[in-house]
Amino acid sequence: MSKKPANQPHPAKPNGITDRETLRERARRNIEDGAITESYSADREEVIKLLNDALATEYVCVLRYYRHYYMAKGMLADAVKAEFLEHAHQEQDHAGKLAERIVQLGGEPDFNPDTLTARSHAEYKEGSDLRDMVRENLVAERIAIDSYREMINFIGDRDTTTKRILEDILAQEEEHADEFADLLEGWIGE
Repeated sequence: MSKKPANQPHPAKPNGITDRETLRERARRNIEDGAITESYSADREEVIKLLNDALATEYVCVLRYYRHYYMAKGMLADAVKAEFLEHAHQEQDHAGKLAERIVQLGGEPDFNPDTLTARSHAEYKEGSDLRDMVRENLVAERIAIDSYREMINFIGDRDTTTKRILEDILAQEEEHADEFADLLEGWIGE
């Protein structure tokens, strides 16, 4: 009985599931790749680049939210400041998840402050008053929604773990946008 050479793919069973022997054999190859096995079919370098751009976007959002938190003034400031602070913490959590995934994929998270805004999808807009701050955060969330949706569609089922992380972040970005839209809709005064 002849064995296939190690670099040749093994055919899956008719149900698409690889047999145990083949799974075990493949797992022993390239073990330095950690969680990235032969079944990973996405372009790892491109996925890492996308994730690093998303990481930059999250940090620009964190910084903008913190500025808005500290600069918010006016009658509605206390309620809106709480939203800004909560969103800053959530965006920081998103950044952590993205950085962890970049490392799992064998990449390095890019925290370089010199290139952060250039790589970010969202802009760092200070806002002139409380209402303008809310509007700018809504715009940034809408940008994040579209960019995450595009990344999810690009990755598809070739990297289900990254896709799931991005879907979770997207859901929270949609919540943020909905909250800011509600704030603007119910705005009283200038």
